[in-house]
Amino acid sequence: MKKYLLVITIILLSLIPIDLLSQVNSELLLEGTTVFAIEAEPDFLWVATYGHGIFKYSKKDQKWSNFSTSSNNLENDLFYSLAVGKDFVWAGSVEGLFIYDKKRNKWTKRKFAQGGEMGNWIRSLYYDASQNVLWIGRFSNLTRLEVSKNKYTDYNLTQGSDLKSNNFKSIKADGDSIIWFGTESGVHKFYKKKNIDDKNNWQYISNKKNGFNGEGDAVSVSDFLFEGENVWFATDEFVTAQQPQFNMGGAYRFNRKLRWDRISKQNGLAANGIYCIERTGNTIWLGLYYFDKKEKKEYGKGLAAINRVTGRLTQIDLNSLEITSSTFYNLLFDGTFMWAGTDKGLLKIEIDNPLAKWDLKKNKKDKVQTHIK
Repeated sequence: MKKYLLVITIILLSLIPIDLLSQVNSELLLEGTTVFAIEAEPDFLWVATYGHGIFKYSKKDQKWSNFSTSSNNLENDLFYSLAVGKDFVWAGSVEGLFIYDKKRNKWTKRKFAQGGEMGNWIRSLYYDASQNVLWIGRFSNLTRLEVSKNKYTDYNLTQGSDLKSNNFKSIKADGDSIIWFGTESGVHKFYKKKNIDDKNNWQYISNKKNGFNGEGDAVSVSDFLFEGENVWFATDEFVTAQQPQFNMGGAYRFNRKLRWDRISKQNGLAANGIYCIERTGNTIWLGLYYFDKKEKKEYGKGLAAINRVTGRLTQIDLNSLEITSSTFYNLLFDGTFMWAGTDKGLLKIEIDNPLAKWDLKKNKKDKVQTHIK
């Protein structure tokens, strides 16, 4: 892998031509909430928060509804994940799976017997509309729900003695035939139209088995992105003085064959920890964080943008946005707006032409950016 390392600087929006600057519109909603998950459907936006329950936004009426203990319509306020189907909404908490029946306008809760003490911590959810199946990524075990039958099936995908290979963090579909499952120690890849009980239809990739350039002691996968021939993996940073190579973080670009490119601080990222990854046109967005090994605490480091064609990397100037936070837990592009879940609220960014806003031609006053190849 060849890397061309140039001088890294932030492109200040004060240097952007006024006509382009005026095109960037953003708005902070649900101010004061911590937003961990966002899902969109044609008429509504659903938001899972840590502390204020679940919010539903009507795009037509531009009104919010809240489900929480304070609203007396939900018995929990702390949620990590979210999925939306035709008839149901599912929200993951540390106390199990919460299920909203749209027709009955009522929430119920399901707890899981398998998986030990932490088996009810639901960290990731993905609804596959084509099969009417909900995938439930738990701290311990993966669960498949056949929605029409209300049938739950648990799977223990532990690889050998590596228990972290069964601790799930992220789930996403790759086209119409593959589901990827991110764990604290690599990824599982399943060909969903095949027999789920046949081990030959599953593939496991870790830094010790076939991938991630063999870097670090383990690879914890927080998010996925699929574009063209590439699969992007957002990975966590977790290092200590005793284990300086434990989770090195960074974004990995995999060409689905043999090549793995790691994009990290060495290439110009502000930090190696990556909470989330999303795409608008030719721009790849990354929500960054830094793990302080002395304090053992995560600190948000803003947004980075990568041009998928040129490889140019830009750190977004947050002064251009209606936000005082630099912590971005989740990103969702719905075709018109980029929705960003932060620790200060839900940020709405209008992106009708992302290249005109973020991937600008080099101005003579601008300093040099990084190019990734």
